[in-house]
Amino acid sequence: MDRDRDEELLRGRVYGTDHDDPRPGPRPGRVYAELVGGPLDGLLLDITGRAPGDAGAAAVLPTELGAFGAGGRAVYEPRPGDPGRYDWSADTP
Repeated sequence: MDRDRDEELLRGRVYGTDHDDPRPGPRPGRVYAELVGGPLDGLLLDITGRAPGDAGAAAVLPTELGAFGAGGRAVYEPRPGDPGRYDWSADTP
């Protein structure tokens, strides 16, 4: 795996889109937060329709790019005062 190449491919993409999706970027009418740091840095997370009580909840996202490889997850916490960014806090198995 070439980390530099992988990171470049992820920039500006929405988390969960397929690598060969012809439209991997944001879509009109959706709300996104940028993932900052960690293995998913630069991806956009679709937070459309999150319940108000869930607005401060962490996002635990499956990824093969984190410290635990296949089956691992990356944990992102909403940035206080900036709902448009989620900061990486940990990788988990």
